[in-house]
Amino acid sequence: MIIDLRTIIQGPRNFELSLQRNWWHSDKKEDQILALDAPLEVKISIYRAGDKYVLEGNLSGGLQVRCDRCLESYHQDLRAPFRVFLALPLREVDKAEVELMEEDLEFDFIRGEKIDLNEVLREQIYLSHPMKSLCRENCMGLCPICGANLNGRKCQCNREQVHPGLLKLKNLKIRNTLAL
Repeated sequence: MIIDLRTIIQGPRNFELSLQRNWWHSDKKEDQILALDAPLEVKISIYRAGDKYVLEGNLSGGLQVRCDRCLESYHQDLRAPFRVFLALPLREVDKAEVELMEEDLEFDFIRGEKIDLNEVLREQIYLSHPMKSLCRENCMGLCPICGANLNGRKCQCNREQVHPGLLKLKNLKIRNTLAL
């Protein structure tokens, strides 16, 4: 959904969206967020603050997420308020490199007078997603030898096996050279 920011002159402009499951497309095969589990309900208010714009809103719905330990998919609830500040870049600066001041880091810079709400919402979903996704707190993960999911079954692998690169260290004898 493209929003023309020139139409936001006085007062906020409000949007309520219900994004269906087919809205989410995973960027990569190894993406942690696989799909929407349920429709994503979005409420957004956009208003002007001087020469900048503010987007405030809430996301609620469900995600299908990949566990970082066992790689199985599971449901994760999504409830995330957000606030995004948008600003046009300085017009007189057309250099390849620009030094940002600390206060500039609070803003997303936009090009032109239009924004794509889909991009903003995707970014907010990724930002609300935890750094480590676990299907459950005590997830056992995968066996490092055979790759079996240890949550479902025990494997017969010998986990005390040493990495081949470290086998020479096994026979290393250390002499005590300290004189008492």
